[in-house]
Amino acid sequence: MTAVVEGELARGQLVVLREKTITDAERDYEWRRDPELATFDAAKPYGGSLPEYLAIARDEIAYPSRYRRTIAVEDFDGRHIGNVMFYNADYGRREAEIGITIGLRDYWSRGYGTDLMRTFIAYLFEELSFERIYLKTLDWNHRAQKCFEKAGFHRYGASRRGEYNFILMDVRRQEFDAEQPSSSIDAL
Repeated sequence: MTAVVEGELARGQLVVLREKTITDAERDYEWRRDPELATFDAAKPYGGSLPEYLAIARDEIAYPSRYRRTIAVEDFDGRHIGNVMFYNADYGRREAEIGITIGLRDYWSRGYGTDLMRTFIAYLFEELSFERIYLKTLDWNHRAQKCFEKAGFHRYGASRRGEYNFILMDVRRQEFDAEQPSSSIDAL
């Protein structure tokens, strides 16, 4: 096992989840401006300048929200490969929506997404006491759907927003715990 990473929140078999730092912002900025990555989010590429983006990133780090949080994802060599986030957190209902970005294409289709999702879900269930995690993914993004299913998600519906069709998926703590091998992550 590699050494503990500064700001480490959880560790999977391939990835480490850690607190965001301002040093992540330049890479995040490039990912947010990437047209292909924006397509996966049913969004337009970020059009602002790097200084504008840095100001937003500094604010998010300085004033974190308990309802929305972005977490950095590293490989075991310390390379920042993507981000994962929860948002629309409802602590009364004990649920949150999540999103994932693996910005470095070298890490696509190699198991990092599934490990990232399993690690993040376990972290949210164990550390934040959520009972349900849900997401939406574009109906044509079969690679993401397969990843989410491997991580324990189940389809429960569909929705439409403008020109985009989405598959709705969720996982409940009880189901996830029953499907996972013991000690699937090391949460700190």
